[in-house]
Amino acid sequence: GLALTFGQMGVINMAHGEFIMAGCYTAFVVQKVVSNAAVSLLVSLVVGFLVGGLLGVLLETTLIQRMYHRPLDTLLVTFGVGLILQQVARDIFGAPAVNVTAPPWLSGGVDILGAVVPKTRLFILLLAVVCVTALAAMLTYSSMGRRIRAVVQNRDLAETSGISSRRTDVTTFFIGSGLAGVAGVALTLIGSTSPTTGQAYLIDAFLVVVVGGLGQIKGTVIAAFALGLLNSFIEYSTTASLAKVIVFVLIVIFLQVRPQGLFTVRTRSLV
Repeated sequence: GLALTFGQMGVINMAHGEFIMAGCYTAFVVQKVVSNAAVSLLVSLVVGFLVGGLLGVLLETTLIQRMYHRPLDTLLVTFGVGLILQQVARDIFGAPAVNVTAPPWLSGGVDILGAVVPKTRLFILLLAVVCVTALAAMLTYSSMGRRIRAVVQNRDLAETSGISSRRTDVTTFFIGSGLAGVAGVALTLIGSTSPTTGQAYLIDAFLVVVVGGLGQIKGTVIAAFALGLLNSFIEYSTTASLAKVIVFVLIVIFLQVRPQGLFTVRTRSLV
């Protein structure tokens, strides 16, 4: 999701973590209505996408559309929006963390090469693969995806070709923010939900997009797997906090050598 709103549109959306948090609370509310945990999870994934997407559209139409090509302004504004959303969550659900019950078929683990991997994490991995595959297929083969890529590469030329850049911007923000909502629903399977849940994942998401290369879905996927595995291996022999620091230092060194990331967007622009 962040690869679209940040990597492709150039918008530094610091409220992206709060869209994840909204997805978490969506799963919590849906489970209050639908008692069956399995059905609740499936419904939550759809509703979470819609909730996150609509929040993104609301943010884009009210604030972001006035601040394209002003990244520092979008950073400050969306940071403030994120704080507002956190307070709204506290007012509605309270400050204490809440929990969502996972379906029975996701309980336990699977033995993989001698290591027991929880089924919930395997489900999240499968969900991520499905979402990324669907997103890549949409950007490559659908007319909507071609419009998005055209606006990203050359907005003025796309508009002269009859493409509505405003509609494309809103659609892109809806999809990117909707995926954040789906991520929030998935995260309820492995931990509790609080108003600050999304902040724990926001910085890692930005690092993944920057290392992978702005606007590059394949780079985002490779960077996500590489940084995740690297962090896990370092954390295994040290501590979680020290692993974060070491990975961050390695990322800084990598960006000094290759500031454009793993992949770059090829355009016909002379600029």
